[in-house]
Amino acid sequence: MAQPTLNANAGEGDAEKLAALRRIKFLATSALVLCLAVFLAARALQGGYPLLSFVAAFAEAAAIGGLADWYAVVALFRRPLGLPIPHTAIIPANQERIADNLGRFIEVNFLAPGPVGEQLRKVDFAALVADWLADPQRADGLSRFVARLVPQAVSAIEDSGLKGFITQRMIEQIEKVRIAPLAAELLTAFTDDRRHQKLFDEIIKVFAKFLGDDDALDAIRDKIRDELPSLAKLFRADAYLLKKIVASAGSLLEEVKADPDHPMRVEFDRFVIGFVEKLRTSKAYAKRAEKLKRDFLARPELHDLAQDMWESLRAFLEQDARAPDSTIRMHLASLFVDIGRQLAADPAIRADMNAGFVVALGSFVESQKSGVSVFIATQVKGWDLGQLTHLIELNVGRDLQYIRFNGMIIGGLAGLCIHIAERLLYGD
Repeated sequence: MAQPTLNANAGEGDAEKLAALRRIKFLATSALVLCLAVFLAARALQGGYPLLSFVAAFAEAAAIGGLADWYAVVALFRRPLGLPIPHTAIIPANQERIADNLGRFIEVNFLAPGPVGEQLRKVDFAALVADWLADPQRADGLSRFVARLVPQAVSAIEDSGLKGFITQRMIEQIEKVRIAPLAAELLTAFTDDRRHQKLFDEIIKVFAKFLGDDDALDAIRDKIRDELPSLAKLFRADAYLLKKIVASAGSLLEEVKADPDHPMRVEFDRFVIGFVEKLRTSKAYAKRAEKLKRDFLARPELHDLAQDMWESLRAFLEQDARAPDSTIRMHLASLFVDIGRQLAADPAIRADMNAGFVVALGSFVESQKSGVSVFIATQVKGWDLGQLTHLIELNVGRDLQYIRFNGMIIGGLAGLCIHIAERLLYGD
């Protein structure tokens, strides 16, 4: 496996950092050399100029401080002057420990539930989803993707046995439904405002049509003739009686049709209401309805019908999914765009979605953060030592060089203070 590499010199930014680092190193080294030169010059001339002893003391201490801090800075990255001094080249020598600590630090401080949740709550995930879906081009692309999956989804449903499971569950749920009370409620809703009288009107129309049918009248005349004595048949009483019956029945039907409160209508109301009440309360009716339901569900024709419906649905879905002007795809695209617009206009739903995203993503980060820690540690351990040292020095070395300046200033001031104290205590 190839070792992970660090591209420390890539880009103009890194080139500028490297130039700045070299420049500050040169300045710090020049300042150290200047301190040494001032020290030597002041020591050489302080016999004739006693006040130069203060300058010499400052320059001497500044040079010592600068050298000490140079050693400290260099020891972080490499061995000073290449000498095998203990506790130097600290970063390269502790690469594995630094990698493990860095991984744990990120896990504890950056991937903790509090900081992760706080950052996730700043993102309006639902608005991003809404904007994405509301774009017709993106919605069309998503609909094409979903449409391509339709045949595979149908095949998966068949192969997984999900179809049989759903069918069985539907049958089980239907078996739990009590048919008689349900039918009673449906009929009650149907009979509100005497809407069942429209059905009675249709029945009247059927009877009226029956009375006008020649074949039906011939059948009635034959029945009447069979019941009449021979003498009555001789005088064709059957035709007379049939005419009277048809006229009376027609007249009655006209009366019923014209009168909304006709006694026959009232009787029909009473019949319907009584039947509905029996459906609701009668155990015999309930038992009979349940038997009809079980017989219906057990019939093989019902299974064949369900299979035919499934095959027809499958054929339609597969054919439509392949069609260039797919109806499913067009409706899906329109649906996605509408969902995006509705979501953008409903802050309450967006808030609920965002809360769900925070919980889901927070749980995911919580479950995976240890893996992230291990991944970071593994990557850092695999970095090339030279490149790792160069990368760290490139990014923080410039600031570390200022330690050398501070060391020279603080050291020089300390040396000056000590020299002044020495003069005050011991004189010349």
